Amino acid sequence: MKRSVGLAAVAVTLSGAVAFPQPVRAPANANRPALEQQFRERVAKLAQQRIGLSDAQMTQLDQSNARFAPQLNRIAMQERQTRQALRMEMTSPSPNQERVNALIDQSLQLQQQRITIVQQEQKDLARFMSPVQRARYIALQQQFRRRAQELARQDPAQRGMVPKGIRPGLKKIR
Repeated sequence: MKRSVGLAAVAVTLSGAVAFPQPVRAPANANRPALEQQFRERVAKLAQQRIGLSDAQMTQLDQSNARFAPQLNRIAMQERQTRQALRMEMTSPSPNQERVNALIDQSLQLQQQRITIVQQEQKDLARFMSPVQRARYIALQQQFRRRAQELARQDPAQRGMVPKGIRPGLKKIR
């Protein structure tokens, strides 16, 4: 169970903090937990292979991710909310100057907090990873983030989330 939690942390960290639209759920979701477990195992195996981590290092990475992933996810959510609020304010007929200024300041504060957390995470990773392994880990994280962003921009039918020919939110006419 502890390994599963660690693997989930690796998957969350590697996938970044991209918000996906909610998929249209098929009625047969009985095997979803098994599929999620398979995904976590594949991500962990891929990370271990590409980075060249031992089992002991994977355990330490799991622990590090358990510490830092929740903080990074919280910051990402706050950044997203701040951007949305700024976007809404800027699209209003007469944006509130003080509100826009406060949102810009908040955005900069959140970026500073994220940088501080990433620096702490890198210091922690340096305890058990070589510089080359850390560089590979960063590259793998970026690769997962880019792929997640690409998937988020795709039509749900292209991602296999809804049957082809059916658009989310619309009923099929018979």
